[in-house]
Amino acid sequence: MNEGQQRANIQTGADVEIVLKKDQRTGKRTKGTVKEILTNAPTHPHGIKVKLMDDQVGRVKKVNA
Repeated sequence: MNEGQQRANIQTGADVEIVLKKDQRTGKRTKGTVKEILTNAPTHPHGIKVKLMDDQVGRVKKVNA
């Protein structure tokens, strides 16, 4: 299980890489800062869904320390 699949690894204000819905086929990643965590479950197989500061929504693939 990667870090983006566990809600405990993601906090608001964290720098992350997400895949937007429109980019799911290509897997293109978008970098940003977490504004809000949208997934309530502790884990999700495709990544925790978050909203970035610029209001883009996607699933976390990587958490940048």
